[in-house]
This record gives sequence, structure tokens and C-alpha cells, in this order.
Amino acid sequence: MDRRQQWLRGVLDLCVLGALTGGESYGYEIGQRLEEGGLGPIAGGTLYPVLLRLERLGLVVADWRDGSGGPARKYYRLSDDGIAMLRTASADWAVFVSNVNAIMEAP
Repeated sequence: MDRRQQWLRGVLDLCVLGALTGGESYGYEIGQRLEEGGLGPIAGGTLYPVLLRLERLGLVVADWRDGSGGPARKYYRLSDDGIAMLRTASADWAVFVSNVNAIMEAP
């Protein structure tokens, strides 16, 4: 497994929450946002379990809607707890990245 995949495992939940800050979205669209954000393609077999876990934790709210001319889609949006978690985790992440950068730049 390459290094990027290992790093992604640790932050994918946070990235999915971040991808929902622009408003509600369905799984494929969330995956597209993550890919466009520089994470590369995220397989459905990776993304959908994350979405289910976040839903079970109460960090996202989901509901099914009829598709226009296609199958129904499950739309996700941040819950109040998800917004709070994202704020806290984002601050923690910034400190972590700063610490890692400091270590890597040390003589």
C-alpha cells in the first residue's frame, strides 16, 4: 500500500465531512469532490462504509430521494454534531500537520 493510501485512511472521515460543507450531496458527487480536491479517486467500497459510519455516529443525516429519470439517490448533509466535529477536528488536524512539518524541517 502506498503512503498516500495510508494517510487517507486516517483522514477520510474528516475529508468526507469537509466535502459536505458546501451543502448536501449524494455519494458519487462526494467522491467527485474528494477527487477534485486532490485525494484521487475514492472507490465506492471505501466511501460508502465511511458515509454509513458517519450516519450511525450522527455526524451526517441522510435521506433517499427519487432520481430524475434514474434510480433514487441517498443524499447526505452535515448534522449539528457533524458541524461541531468538523470544527474541532479541523483545528486538531491543523495542529497535527504543523507538528509533523516542524519535525520534518528539524535539522
